[in-house]
Amino acid sequence: MYIFRLTILLILLLNCKVVSFVSVSLLGPWGRCMGSECGPGGSQSRAVWCAHSEGWTTLHTNCQQSERPSNQQSCFRVCDWHKEMYDWQLGAWNQCVPVSMRSAGVPRPAVCTRGEEGIQTREVGCVHKSDAVPAEDAICEYFEPKPRLEQACLIPCPHDCVVSEFSPWTSCSKSCGMGLQNRLRWVLAPPLFGGSACPNLTEFRTCQPGPCEGEESLHSLRVGPWGPCMASPIRQTREAREERVKDRVRVKGRMRDPETRELIKKKRTRNRQNRQGLKFWDLQVGYQTREVTCVHRSGSTAALSQCNQQTLPVTYQACVIPKDCEVAEWSDWSACSKECYDLNGRKGQRTRTRQVKQFPVGGGAECPELEETEPCYPQGEGIPPCIVYNWRTTEWSECRVDVLLSQQDRRRSNQTGLCGGGVQTREVYCVQAPSETSSNLSSLKNKDGLRPVNSDLCLGVSPNTTQLCHIPCPVECEVSSWSAWGPCTFENCQDQSTKKGFKLRKRKIMNEPTGGTGNCPHLTEAIPCEEPSCYEWLLVKLEECVPDNDKVCGPGTQNPQVQCINSDGEYVDRQLCRDAILPMPVLCEVPCPKDCVLSPWTSWSLCSNTCSGKNSEGKQTRSRSILAYNAGDGGGQCPNSSALQEVRNCNDHPCTVYHWQTGPWGQCIEDTSVPSANSSLSRTGAGVGTNEAFCSVGMQTRKVICVRVNVGQVPPKKCPESLRPETVRPCLLPCKRDCIVTPYSDWTPCPSSCGVIKKKQSRKRIIIQLPANGGQDCPEVLFQEKECDASSVCPGYRWKTHKWRRCQLVPWTIRQDSPGAQETCGPGLQARAVSCKKLDGGPADVAACLKFAGPMPQLTQSCQLPCQDDCQLTTWSKFSSCAADCVGVRTRKRTLVGKSKKREQCKNTQMYPLSETQYCPCNKYNAQPVGNWSDCILPEGGRVEGLLGMKVQGDIKECGQGYRFQAMVCYDQDNRLVETSRCNSHGYIEEACIIPCPSDCKLSEWSNWSRCSKSCGSGVKVRSKWLREKPYNGGRPCPKLDHVNQVYEVVPCLSDCSQYVWVAEPWSIWKVSNVDLKENCGDGVQTRKVRCMQNTVDGPSDPVEDYLCDPEEMPLGARESKLPCPGDCVLTDWGPWSRCPLPCNVNSTRQRTASPIRQPGEEKQCPSTTEKETCTLNTNCFHYSYNITDWSTCQLSERAVCGVGFKTRMLDCVRSDGKSVDLKFCEELGLEKKWQMNASCVVECPVNCQLSDWSSWSECSHSCGHAGKLWRRRTVIQASQGDGRPCSSQLEQWKPCPVKPCYSWRYSAWSPCKSEGARCGEGLRFRNVSCFVSDGSGKDPGSMVDEELCGDLEQTVDGDKQIILQESCTVPCPGECYLTEWTVWSPCQLSCISGDDLGFGSVQVRSRAVLAQEPENLLQCPEQEWEPRPCTEGQCYEYKWMTGPWKSSSRQVWCQRSDGLNVTGGCPLTSEPVSDRSCDPACDKPRSYCTEAGVCGCDEGYTEVMTSDGVLDQCTLIPVLEIPTAGDSKADVKTIRALNPTQPTANLPGRSGRTWFLQPFGPDGKLKTWVYGVAAGAFVLLVFVVSMTYLACKKPKKPQRRQMNNRLKPLTLAYDGDADM
Repeated sequence: MYIFRLTILLILLLNCKVVSFVSVSLLGPWGRCMGSECGPGGSQSRAVWCAHSEGWTTLHTNCQQSERPSNQQSCFRVCDWHKEMYDWQLGAWNQCVPVSMRSAGVPRPAVCTRGEEGIQTREVGCVHKSDAVPAEDAICEYFEPKPRLEQACLIPCPHDCVVSEFSPWTSCSKSCGMGLQNRLRWVLAPPLFGGSACPNLTEFRTCQPGPCEGEESLHSLRVGPWGPCMASPIRQTREAREERVKDRVRVKGRMRDPETRELIKKKRTRNRQNRQGLKFWDLQVGYQTREVTCVHRSGSTAALSQCNQQTLPVTYQACVIPKDCEVAEWSDWSACSKECYDLNGRKGQRTRTRQVKQFPVGGGAECPELEETEPCYPQGEGIPPCIVYNWRTTEWSECRVDVLLSQQDRRRSNQTGLCGGGVQTREVYCVQAPSETSSNLSSLKNKDGLRPVNSDLCLGVSPNTTQLCHIPCPVECEVSSWSAWGPCTFENCQDQSTKKGFKLRKRKIMNEPTGGTGNCPHLTEAIPCEEPSCYEWLLVKLEECVPDNDKVCGPGTQNPQVQCINSDGEYVDRQLCRDAILPMPVLCEVPCPKDCVLSPWTSWSLCSNTCSGKNSEGKQTRSRSILAYNAGDGGGQCPNSSALQEVRNCNDHPCTVYHWQTGPWGQCIEDTSVPSANSSLSRTGAGVGTNEAFCSVGMQTRKVICVRVNVGQVPPKKCPESLRPETVRPCLLPCKRDCIVTPYSDWTPCPSSCGVIKKKQSRKRIIIQLPANGGQDCPEVLFQEKECDASSVCPGYRWKTHKWRRCQLVPWTIRQDSPGAQETCGPGLQARAVSCKKLDGGPADVAACLKFAGPMPQLTQSCQLPCQDDCQLTTWSKFSSCAADCVGVRTRKRTLVGKSKKREQCKNTQMYPLSETQYCPCNKYNAQPVGNWSDCILPEGGRVEGLLGMKVQGDIKECGQGYRFQAMVCYDQDNRLVETSRCNSHGYIEEACIIPCPSDCKLSEWSNWSRCSKSCGSGVKVRSKWLREKPYNGGRPCPKLDHVNQVYEVVPCLSDCSQYVWVAEPWSIWKVSNVDLKENCGDGVQTRKVRCMQNTVDGPSDPVEDYLCDPEEMPLGARESKLPCPGDCVLTDWGPWSRCPLPCNVNSTRQRTASPIRQPGEEKQCPSTTEKETCTLNTNCFHYSYNITDWSTCQLSERAVCGVGFKTRMLDCVRSDGKSVDLKFCEELGLEKKWQMNASCVVECPVNCQLSDWSSWSECSHSCGHAGKLWRRRTVIQASQGDGRPCSSQLEQWKPCPVKPCYSWRYSAWSPCKSEGARCGEGLRFRNVSCFVSDGSGKDPGSMVDEELCGDLEQTVDGDKQIILQESCTVPCPGECYLTEWTVWSPCQLSCISGDDLGFGSVQVRSRAVLAQEPENLLQCPEQEWEPRPCTEGQCYEYKWMTGPWKSSSRQVWCQRSDGLNVTGGCPLTSEPVSDRSCDPACDKPRSYCTEAGVCGCDEGYTEVMTSDGVLDQCTLIPVLEIPTAGDSKADVKTIRALNPTQPTANLPGRSGRTWFLQPFGPDGKLKTWVYGVAAGAFVLLVFVVSMTYLACKKPKKPQRRQMNNRLKPLTLAYDGDADM
């Protein structure tokens, strides 16, 4: 071994010299960080080993030791508390980079459809939470995996800019000379995601209307914008002087006495109050100037003298020096609106305000918010806890069972006494909880109850108002069948002195009925009888006949075997029968060999009547038969036939049956002889799920009478006194229970708003316990109502404007160079003060008016100080009144003032009219309906109230006559909407309507149960209901019906196998076939009748159908046998077979025996008296076993609808051949019964849907217009279950609001921009704000009306309170290139593909195009502009290419948006259709042209002749086939090809009518499709002709005579259950 190892080592060394190792160090993963303390002081290790480059491990010496990695390092030991110090810091996602750019092998898609897949990355690192210092990732990974660094993203496809079509060309920019025309388009969608930029929005073309006459004007006067508003130099000097005066006054003031200073102070205060409002507005009127220049058409500036204009525009105007809004510091926070402590409840609010020190004027910065609020909790000590409100409930109402589907018709069935599952309800209300602890929700111990409060104060889910309940069904008393009548016995065997006897029959109670056995029928009936006895001898059997004198045969006696029994048939001691008559021995005869042989007597038959009367007596019979005849005269003679039967009387007692009859137990009356218990007794189960308390013991009595059956009441002595039922019993009296109601709730608050029509306030109380057992009744009044007090004066605020101050002009120093500057006249500004007042006239803070009184009135206005030459007029008077509508005119006037009356120029009534006339208004109104009819609404008060005010939830009148409404609208003669009162309308048309009542599914009553399907053992019995009426209008649905609209109930049943028995009559006399006249013996036949009879307690009674009895057990009706001859042995009939021993075995046998009646004569022997046969399974030997049936359906009480029931199953004894037999066969074998035969079950209750009350009508959905609706709603309290009535689909109703005109302020269009006094430059444009009326539909543009109708509206336009009626604008100078106004914002557009939103948001855009007037100035034009903005609720647009018809070799191709708008951009360029077509090679043959398919074709009337390679060779004229046409003797010739089918074909020369060409070959030389069609049609026609010819020539067959069946088939009608049939 050693030598072998050494050899291996040498080989390795040799190999090492030859082949050098390539080894590397491999590293294992770092282990867990270990250390004694948490933090950076830990260490971790890893495995390091040397491995060959091929992967196998080698020695460490084979690796370079200097390159060996370290196997240990320091680390950060993480502990659980580090979780609070470190966390992952997530960077923002970087830009989405296409996958194709990151992966070299992934090609970039050529066509972009939805977008390009991309990847975006982010930085993720572990940091220290407090200072965000980076840490090792292992620390954070200890608690949570590292979040992902990459995610997929979608780079959307580029969306090119989309622009509209060009507008029509504008008119020429010049009336003469060279000008420009422009046409514009606008941006519809901006370029997105790298799409192509927008094209030029303007196209230009030159125009030259004509040569100019004279020299063309090259210069224009231009005004610049107004400069900033500056204070006049004089005012600045005056302000400085006033400041110095104030300083001197202050110095003097200190020197004045205190009284003087007080007087001066009061005077200043009074002056300040008179100028109320000025303290907030420091209005300073200044001036502003503008520059006027002369510009050349090229855009360069020239000297003013170049612009030959007579008067220069005004370069100055008065203005208000702008001042920004100044506000004071914030006030302290107000107290928290919540004054109690409740962490879980709603927070309160606190506010703080700041005052305005200086309002903005002259366009200064607007004021910031003056009030701010924040949520709060009350702070400080001693804050009380908040009042807690809890839900409370009344007691549950009585359990209410919905009637059965078969009991819906009140005329057909009594609805009382229903039981089973039902529904009970209660009312839920909110109360203030006691401060200590929250009391139990439904506790009624507090007799005062708690005051109901508003339900909104209770938080959380309210308790259920309905629940399922169960009314126990009464268990009816079930009794057994009557026993047989007993013997005549004493009423009391202990006292036999009365000598009074009765025959009794009895029955037993089979169950435990509800309310005890007192409600059961009588259990004993008695018949009076004579000679009663308590004990008698029972004949058990007669012994064998013993001949007298010890002879072998002849007369003898049979001794009886007896037993002493009592009246109940029980064996007792024989000594008790010592007084009874003992049965005597019976005479008999043992036949001798030659005697006649008779069979033994049969048993006595049943008594024919149960009693004996005048017309009927009870009889019993028995019989015997002749078994062998006597031998001539030598033996005893056979008796005649009458001696073979015996009859005796039975049941000879009279038919008078008596029994005790009991009445119901009376009311429980308190028994004063029994002292009341100190504490109440309690019995569970008296109520439905309640514990009813009992307070005292009482007595109950009932009536007991003796009744004779079929007669009535008789004296009590007729009935056995010992069996008389009790008439008195003790009972428990329940405690009285008073009605409990809550205190009245607080009155509902009156409406706080003023000016409202008088309202009512109400309060209510709730019954929480109903009275019972004679307790105190509930009060009748549960709801009170009263009128609200008259509301106080409406609190409110209004702006008060003071007088306009004098008109201030621009300082003279500024306007001194202008013409007319010497006069103090011209345009200026005037200001006024504005103050805030309460509606009652008292002063108020300005902030209140800013908040409640609408926008502030105007503070400044332009004014005009008239110059000497100006005409001055008064303002217009009001129009004069009209005598009547539509009659006459009305006027208004004004007059000249001062020196203007004498100036001729002012008397020019064309320029200065002094009166205006207009026709009197003609107000005519007409009313018309508008909108749809409302829902049919039932009148209020349809709720059914339960007893004593307890609400019966859900019993709401849901059908009947209601009303529907349609709004009326009133228009004036100008078709403008006005108040409906103008048309003498209350706003509605009202119309009666009917809500059809729901009709439930109606079924018949249950049919009677069918007979059990088996007469022996377990079977089924069935009963059914059929459909009387289908449900409609939301009625209760039907249960599942079969194809004949019936529903079945199938339950197992068990038939007593002995209920039907075969009864055989005695055998007839023998009929001997081989008659030996001397011997009267030989082969013979006997017959008897066999009937199936119903078995009763008293034995077989009535005959029934034979099929009810077991055919296997049917006795023989006839038998063949040999009638013994005289001297032969006579045997009895064979006895029954013995039973085979079990288990059945072929080695076992069974036997039967017979006994000799007559001994044989000499030399004769008796045959064998025993007969045996082998036991064969299922032939004469059977095994038995139990079989369990399936469970029945859940069976309820007869009057129960649902709830708890029971299900049963039956036990069968089954023979091994499968036949059901009597249970006694299994019971005799002692087989185990291990099954439960009954079980409880539940039938789902048919709970009707219950809905809440209708809510109050909502506010109108629109404040005006005819689209407004009032809504009311209700909710589902209890969903329907089972066959309950389903919920109505109508859970909300609406009716129209009264139509009110919609008044609104609207702007007019802007006036054209006008630069006053100059041709171009900065100017102004104006618009008005007017009152409009509309119907609020959005489709009505509206009509302008008098501004007084908008007087109650805040002056806002489209929600903007800032009304702007003028704005600066620019009038372009001639030759100037400029931008148009911004277009309106385009519709909001989503980024979509095939209608699916890609999720990149929506955008809209507006644009400005360039307008140019001079060709020379195009290079100076500004850049066109467009700007996008994000928007919401965008719309998806699709773009597709559209094409026009081909015209020659071209057609029009354009892009269209899905809304039908033609656009440029949006359609993919890769799928653009071809707009130009050409053929290669060119179609240069005569009569040829290029077709749409790109191949050469021929003109009409010519056919193509092609070369072998498919190129057109020539066009050949087609021969003409003339087909005559109506009205033309010439022929039309048709071709299948038309170049332009819409154009008429030119007739050939010399031909009239139409010409068609038949051309079978196409341009490619192949047959055309129609040729094949014609060939197929010709073939079908040929087959048809041949077939018809064959049928016409065929010899017809001789017709067979048809036998007619004269019997008519019965007409069968099948009823499908439809109520409409």
